[in-house]
Amino acid sequence: MKLYLALIATMALAGCAEYVTIKEIEPRRAGFDTKPAQPQAALDRYLGAAENAWRKLDQNPADTEARRDYNFAVARVCGTLRDEKLTPWTAPVRAGSRTLSCKRDTREDWNPARYEIIPADELELRGKYIDEREIKDGIGAPLVAKGSAEQARDYAPTPHFFHSATAIIRFEGSRAVIAFEDPLEQETVHVGRHTYPLAADFTAPLAMMLEEMHPKDLELPRLLHPDKFAATTRVARLETFDPNKTVILFVHGLMDSPGTWFPLMNHLRADPEVRKNYQFWFFSYPSGYPYPYSAAILRRELDHAEQRYPMNQKMVVIGHSMGGCISRLLVTDSKMKIWDAMFTVRPEKMDITPEHKHILTDSTIFEHRPEIGRAIFISAPHHGADLAISWVGRLGTKLVKLPAELLSTGLEEKKYEKHAAGGLHLDRFPDSVDTLAPNNDFVLALKPIPIYPGIPFHTILGDRGKGDSPTSSDGFVPYWSSSLKGARSQKIVPSNHSAHQNDEAIVEVKRILREHQKEAR
Repeated sequence: MKLYLALIATMALAGCAEYVTIKEIEPRRAGFDTKPAQPQAALDRYLGAAENAWRKLDQNPADTEARRDYNFAVARVCGTLRDEKLTPWTAPVRAGSRTLSCKRDTREDWNPARYEIIPADELELRGKYIDEREIKDGIGAPLVAKGSAEQARDYAPTPHFFHSATAIIRFEGSRAVIAFEDPLEQETVHVGRHTYPLAADFTAPLAMMLEEMHPKDLELPRLLHPDKFAATTRVARLETFDPNKTVILFVHGLMDSPGTWFPLMNHLRADPEVRKNYQFWFFSYPSGYPYPYSAAILRRELDHAEQRYPMNQKMVVIGHSMGGCISRLLVTDSKMKIWDAMFTVRPEKMDITPEHKHILTDSTIFEHRPEIGRAIFISAPHHGADLAISWVGRLGTKLVKLPAELLSTGLEEKKYEKHAAGGLHLDRFPDSVDTLAPNNDFVLALKPIPIYPGIPFHTILGDRGKGDSPTSSDGFVPYWSSSLKGARSQKIVPSNHSAHQNDEAIVEVKRILREHQKEAR
């Protein structure tokens, strides 16, 4: 029992700190010391302040204090609308001598009636995954648009969807007209007689999504009991689909969740070139599955996603840890090489159920995905990791409970197995930890197969700041396993296994994305 407890403690050690905590606060600004008790009076006051600042800006667009007053007043208008459940997008709202209405937007995803509007300056963000709040200075009130559960099913695997938005109020005589702009789609906005940068808070929506995702509920549980979490498997997207933007597909690793990518996504969204040219998708899956099986699932998920969202640009796939191993299978043609190395007969001669044969063929016989134009592997154990064959790894396999379908597949395939000399011989179907062992039959069979020619790939790996490659390690994956022959570039960063959250690695990912965009033109 002590050994089991030691293993659990080892696995959970990195997850002790809170990933994100969000606290609602009451923002303050000189000249707005008290809030009127009546909602109509509050609206009248805030609209008046916004209009006064608007007039000053029209005379002097460089007036920083007027712009800050305007942004603050617009945010308070939005906060009042939220608190009092007022909806000027369905019918004009009277506020003193003014009438507040909403500019009509033909985009279905931008119908404000579908969202709860939350001013971003009313949210205090902290946590391990919120290392920096990425805010763009400009005009307008940055918001979080909290979508319905129905919308969330079409986006991220959370009860709600959280979108970046920015509110602008324009004045036409006694009419005030509010509009909601997308800071991921536009950089500037015309207000009065001038054009300004559009203000934005790129971190707040990600933080609210991360908080609702509860990543820790997906990490160790999905490793130990993957069958119980089969319904969490999916390709999801984080914004309105744009066929002309390149998809970045993130694939997380062992005992992890999509939440692990939020620090990187936070910094990527803050880069104007990235948000202009890229959109984010991610693959969420139970990490207890053997990774060739997870890759087969991902291929099916991509088939479904691309039928609904056809792309005009080839995607970039970024995989961390075991997610890098999954991603490697998306850019590889196995033909019959892996199958022949692992089994004594071809599929058609196997006397097993069609369902089990389907699992085996999908996991070992595959072609590169033609919609992928580049791959980035971060801390990926392409050739396995010694930890998987250590006492910790071997004990870990005893804790992973594979689905009955995979266990029965293992029983049926056993008589056809061809074990490699010195390989890891199991009397059951392998789990994810098994498929990360350097002497796993699949790993040995995959090793000599190159990545498909014409798909550039890059490796990023950590050395814990020791500068001791090629004998280095990130603490879990050694250099000899992360490094791949033929890589367009290789970057060693002073990081532990979480290299995808390292500052130097983030800069390198940005560099690669700029290179990809330049070559795609």
